[in-house]
Amino acid sequence: MRIACAQFRPVLGNLEANHERVAQLTAEAAGVDLLVFPELASSGYAFASREEAMAAAESARDGPFARLLVELARRHRMFLIAGLCERDGECLYNTAVLVGPDGVRGLYRKAHLFWDEKDIFEPGDTGLPVFDLAARDLGPDRGDWTCRIGVLICFDWQFPEAWRVLALKGADLVCHPSNLVLPGLAQRAVPLHAMMNRMFVVLANRYGTERHLSFTGASLLISPRGEELARAPDDDDAVLTAEIDPAAARDKRVTPRNDLLADRRPELYGEIVRQATGPGGLPGPSRAAVGKRAHDVRPGPPELGATQGDPR
Repeated sequence: MRIACAQFRPVLGNLEANHERVAQLTAEAAGVDLLVFPELASSGYAFASREEAMAAAESARDGPFARLLVELARRHRMFLIAGLCERDGECLYNTAVLVGPDGVRGLYRKAHLFWDEKDIFEPGDTGLPVFDLAARDLGPDRGDWTCRIGVLICFDWQFPEAWRVLALKGADLVCHPSNLVLPGLAQRAVPLHAMMNRMFVVLANRYGTERHLSFTGASLLISPRGEELARAPDDDDAVLTAEIDPAAARDKRVTPRNDLLADRRPELYGEIVRQATGPGGLPGPSRAAVGKRAHDVRPGPPELGATQGDPR
């Protein structure tokens, strides 16, 4: 199976230019089986308001960007994953759509909203789905591989529970569309998630600047051992490719007598799903408060590079 990611610099609010660049990069990647684009690749990221985001939003199943992706998947006989600003009724979601030559395969809506995203988007309601892909769906000359893929978006990387759930659901590969802003942080941690769960990872990041945010590039293709198979530059367009065997992610053995999943002790892990606590053991935010728009209590933006800065 040949996997790839496309790193580029979306233009905020310029859907036409972004769609054109996605088409160009897809053509450059012709011959791969799976190509992953960054978070919000269709629209750009740094919306000043919910109204600005609404103007760039579209249906993830039959909007212009989804239709373009399906057309590209058919033309180049590949699976594509890309981020977009999804409108569903009056709700907005930070969404990644999976398409193939046969149409839209599925959606993942970002579960863990970061910073001012909480003023724009609803928390994702898709759970953590895993999708089945097969070479036969691309044509008789594409081999006989099968691959189960999960999707996480940007700030989701901070939550090891999400990675482990995808591993328990049998994901061989995690696609990670991102708009990372703190240099090197996720690029150090995501390979550890790959290693700790024995999964391939495609980290598709962007670069460039929008308003007060500068994005870090350095997209990665990662093996189940946490090894870098390919790395993009920090500040340029790139298409990374690698040949993988998805079955390599199904071997969870650490030693002849140890297995990452079989050796788990779920009876010890109940605290993970109980109500969170804040500093000093105080109760954390209620579930109902998660994703709530709270302009009056939001702290000011951190300085980039500061210790307390954006951890994406």
